Amino acid sequence: LFNLLSYPANNVGDPFSSGYYGLDSRDFEVEVLEWFAKLYKAPSDNYWGYVTNGGTEGNMYGLYLARELYPKGVVYYSQDTHYSVSKNIRMLNMEHIMVKSRRNGEMDYNDLHDMISTWRSAPPIIFANMGTTMKEGFDDIDQIKKVLNKLAIPEYYIHVDAALGGMTLPFIDGSPKFDFTTGVQSLSISGHKMIGSPIPCGIVLALKSNVGRVARAVEYVGSLDSTVSGSRNAFTPVLLWYAIKENGFNGFKKLIRGCVRTADYAVKKFNEAGINAWKNDYAITVVFPRPNEDVSIKWKLAVQDNMAHIICMPHVTKDTIDEIIKDLKI
Repeated sequence: LFNLLSYPANNVGDPFSSGYYGLDSRDFEVEVLEWFAKLYKAPSDNYWGYVTNGGTEGNMYGLYLARELYPKGVVYYSQDTHYSVSKNIRMLNMEHIMVKSRRNGEMDYNDLHDMISTWRSAPPIIFANMGTTMKEGFDDIDQIKKVLNKLAIPEYYIHVDAALGGMTLPFIDGSPKFDFTTGVQSLSISGHKMIGSPIPCGIVLALKSNVGRVARAVEYVGSLDSTVSGSRNAFTPVLLWYAIKENGFNGFKKLIRGCVRTADYAVKKFNEAGINAWKNDYAITVVFPRPNEDVSIKWKLAVQDNMAHIICMPHVTKDTIDEIIKDLKI
């Protein structure tokens, strides 16, 4: 694909409509979106999306739609939510409440109940996680909806940040469900994590009926202005398209099975070595006590407070795990 970088391609405007600038990759982008729409069971006649610059933009878009639908809504997000979300909320000037998390990184539904009951007059905008940053905790959409039903909340919006879990959970049998049939109205997935794009990117999907509230026709570009950014990367949709064509559903499933096996191996070997490590069910992130700085720097470990983690992506092998354990025991 390298030769494509010699062209000044630009996916300005809506991926589903043509524009005056003809040098683009819209057809590739639409194929990518169709693949993800099927993966997340989006209604075939009522979905929309685009390839973003990354998960932060996808989350901003979901929150933006929610704000336009419910200008007086309140955003509820857990304390384990990615740091960029509070920034997005400030930029969008939205009312918000941070909800407590359980020890495994999952949202505390009792606290969610208590917080929503305090603000019953404002439509809740639920920001759910499918793989929190440090612990890869998964928020349960069914539990969230039970809270909303128990409080007899008539109007609400659920957005899912599935930066990592969006490309692992659909390929793991029995994993938590967060597709559009569960009541989710938008979701964001990362393209440079499990898919492995060498350039940061992501995918956002939403209900087309909601997007219609924010789209504006722009004569200058001959297209709808329905995205966050105007000019958009035309190379990353081709990278995602290529990865999808190369792997397919079964290829990704095989890849992720290997990641889960490595994560299980890591937990077992860490604990055998006397290092207290754990992971959530269906997760590929292994959490363990924060090591000294030399080890963290050598292995590029993400650390927070008293913990560190290893995300067992395809390039992380059992030999890698053994080498890390060896350094941790020195």
